[in-house]
Amino acid sequence: MTEPLTTQVFRVWIKTTPEKIWTAITDPGWTVKYGYAAPVFFDLRPGGSYRSESTQEMRDYADQNGFQVPDTIVDGEVVEADPPRLLKQTWRMLMDPATAAEPFTTLTYLIEELKSQPGVCRLTVTHELTGAPATSAMVAGSPLDEAGGGGWAWVLSDLKSLLETGTAMSGRG
Repeated sequence: MTEPLTTQVFRVWIKTTPEKIWTAITDPGWTVKYGYAAPVFFDLRPGGSYRSESTQEMRDYADQNGFQVPDTIVDGEVVEADPPRLLKQTWRMLMDPATAAEPFTTLTYLIEELKSQPGVCRLTVTHELTGAPATSAMVAGSPLDEAGGGGWAWVLSDLKSLLETGTAMSGRG
């Protein structure tokens, strides 16, 4: 069996501004438009809270498939916020008993405007997952999933689609 990665790094280049990427990551009105479409709530100061809440669609799906989804599906705390450039936070997924039992992980968003390509930004997401093998497997996604494999690669691809075209891969937007 392959050991889980303790640090995962994902990069995507997006034709937009740092401010638009920052808003799309931190504003619940935007986070419902891409990825898993869950609203996020930040107190954007060191020590401030972070949480992502389940949607009615998630709860309905869980009910139909015989499992429960908590109201708060991800929680954590802001470590550092430097809008629109850097957001570092702790992160723990609560939707699954295995990931909920693991320690908090550390998630960092770095937004860089490219000097060589005006109007293009590089978004780097670094997820430090020491001691969290179930979370590591979940956020890595699967190349076999027809929905893009899930995980950070899928979320960031969906974010890019939304910001560049106005429509997410799911058609939301």
